[in-house]
Amino acid sequence: MGEGASKADLQIRQGDDGSFSLWSGGFAEGFHSRRGALREARETFVLPSELQRFRPGRQLRVVEVCVGTGTNLAALLEACASAGLGLEWWGLELDPAPLQLALDQPEFRGQWQAQALVNLEELSRRGRWQNPLSSGRMLWGDARRTLPQLLEQRRNQVDLVWHDAFSPQHCPQLWTVDFLSQLIALLTPEGRWISYCSAAAVRQALVLEGLTLAALVSQPLRSQQQPTWSGGTIASHQVLDLSTLWRPLSTMEMEHLNCSAGEPYRDSSGLKNAAAILEQRREAQAAALARGERGTSSAWRKRWGVKQRQPEEII
Repeated sequence: MGEGASKADLQIRQGDDGSFSLWSGGFAEGFHSRRGALREARETFVLPSELQRFRPGRQLRVVEVCVGTGTNLAALLEACASAGLGLEWWGLELDPAPLQLALDQPEFRGQWQAQALVNLEELSRRGRWQNPLSSGRMLWGDARRTLPQLLEQRRNQVDLVWHDAFSPQHCPQLWTVDFLSQLIALLTPEGRWISYCSAAAVRQALVLEGLTLAALVSQPLRSQQQPTWSGGTIASHQVLDLSTLWRPLSTMEMEHLNCSAGEPYRDSSGLKNAAAILEQRREAQAAALARGERGTSSAWRKRWGVKQRQPEEII
């Protein structure tokens, strides 16, 4: 999910599915959940995209926020090939180290078909690839700086936005109302924004953008009897059809948006660091509580019998 790692910061890990992953010491967070990178790529991103919606031969347009090891991209390339779809892809990524490290590892390379690896290697080496079936371009640097130029070129033209940055508490820069608004402006009327994230602050920001939300159906971890929280969020300008892959937000989740946890992250300048964004949000939460506009998260947890939420196990 990474923004801002370095090779010295990264540790190789393995998920429950045996797939390759990384841990970032700088963010104290894994790139993938404990269930594994391959399962996450397919269950959280590929399947909810429902590529079967698109006629074979169509050129699919996808933007990925934080490319990391390239696992999501490789899974997308193979899924598009199976569905007979072309692909035009853009990646927003600060650091080339995770992708370079992944491509150096036989465990990672062994997960993918030859053509997907060729594309990833070209992307790592040249920042782009192009062949008769697909093309891709990496926009290196702070995504807040590179997104506006993409928006100028592809406003209302993108089918899918896959948002896979580090969690909002660790990387709030990429979860603000301001950043999300630009991502949403890329989407076609039928386009979908998809993420592993189900944080109330992020969901509230999407609601403010007028999107319809659904909760991705969570797949239980090895250590869990039943999943407690959703496995992520899918959002669209249109009402989403019924599916076994997602469900409407529950009353509990909707009320979560209205407590202090639902106060969005904001950065209208696009220049603030994580500490400044987090502090501004704390001030906004306090002000909203004082005005009686939001309830406390603790009161919400007590009302619904919810324990203090722990992040999903990460590797």
